Amino acid sequence: MQLRKRRERDRTQTFLIEGHQEIKQAISAHFPLQALFFSSHSIEDPDLIDIIEKASYCGAHLVEVTPLLFTKLSYLNHPCGLLAVGEQRHLSLKDAEKEFCPSPFILVVESIEKPGNLGAILRSADAAGIDALFLCDRCTDLYNPNVVRASMGALFSVPTIELSTDEAISWLNRKGVKIAATSPQATIQYTEADFQPATAIVMGAEHFGLSTSWMGSAHLCLRIPMHGIVDSLNVSAATVLLLYEVVRQRQTRS
Repeated sequence: MQLRKRRERDRTQTFLIEGHQEIKQAISAHFPLQALFFSSHSIEDPDLIDIIEKASYCGAHLVEVTPLLFTKLSYLNHPCGLLAVGEQRHLSLKDAEKEFCPSPFILVVESIEKPGNLGAILRSADAAGIDALFLCDRCTDLYNPNVVRASMGALFSVPTIELSTDEAISWLNRKGVKIAATSPQATIQYTEADFQPATAIVMGAEHFGLSTSWMGSAHLCLRIPMHGIVDSLNVSAATVLLLYEVVRQRQTRS
């Protein structure tokens, strides 16, 4: 299927969603579905029938195919029998900030390269209840099938805004949001920071870290203690630590 290629996704502004959990989340979040492909075996499963009916009610064109053809359409090793074509959604800052709490909790990721990492970050961001994710200077397509899959449907629940680093820094400064960056050279441990005020946690690509623009704009520079032979964590793992420190502090003091 051509939508596995980024160029075709960009041209059509559509993307693939495979997996019954992911498709259910897309329907719940009111992502328009253009089409839903399903294997003839799927209509033997009551749970999948329910999803097919809901997709049809939401306007998706239903296409039943043979199990063999579905296997060729699928990008999974073990196809579940449902594959949807969804329409991309691009939020603006004005769209997102209407829903922000008085002390917003924002995650910024810059130039993340691996789809699996971006998907895992979205999943953690959903679990931590962030107000928005700023995707800056993207290297990975937000609607890459592997991002969708690794996010476990969180792509549809986390308000995600694609923008440049300069745009993000300008907006955060105007809104008085504290920028917290991480660096192995920082002297402040991440558990020592105060995350009660409006905060943006900023994470960078694994190989290159954060750009000088972010490091120069950070109000806080934090380190994650490393006690072994490696000097850094996987970016998705490091993100979880920072996000849940914010959650811990805000729950403790609320």
